[in-house]
Amino acid sequence: MKIFSVITLAATLFISGCASVDMASKADSAKAKEFNAPSQGKAGVYVYRNSFVGKALKKDIWVDGKCVGESAPDVFFFTEVEGGKTHKIDTESEFSPNTLEVMLEEGKNHFIRQYIKMGVFVGGAGVEQVPEEQGKNDVAKLSLAKSGKCSTAK
Repeated sequence: MKIFSVITLAATLFISGCASVDMASKADSAKAKEFNAPSQGKAGVYVYRNSFVGKALKKDIWVDGKCVGESAPDVFFFTEVEGGKTHKIDTESEFSPNTLEVMLEEGKNHFIRQYIKMGVFVGGAGVEQVPEEQGKNDVAKLSLAKSGKCSTAK
């Protein structure tokens, strides 16, 4: 019975805890939420996390092998990449990275949602592309995190 209580407490903390990361300024966050067109020849990439599960977890995100940042609940990142090419978006997961390969159109913003899923020992993560309108609606409710800090090397 005592072991069951410990497991229940650990599961509750795992689901309801809250991870934090370094945040960008409110002004930078507001500017990113204007969803302006990316620079000439570039595609805009918004990677965000808004899932309820795994609030205590931080998970790294990479675009084409470069660290975008370490995600936490209710944050997003924005970066620009070369448009008109296929790019790899990776997130760390429980046992290995999960990768999404997606063609990113020049002059357009693209939205990638990172989601947390239950794992064997810790939560895993995945990434999926979402439609522009859904992405804009989701990101509008989130805050911009500082880019470039990952917990693991890729």
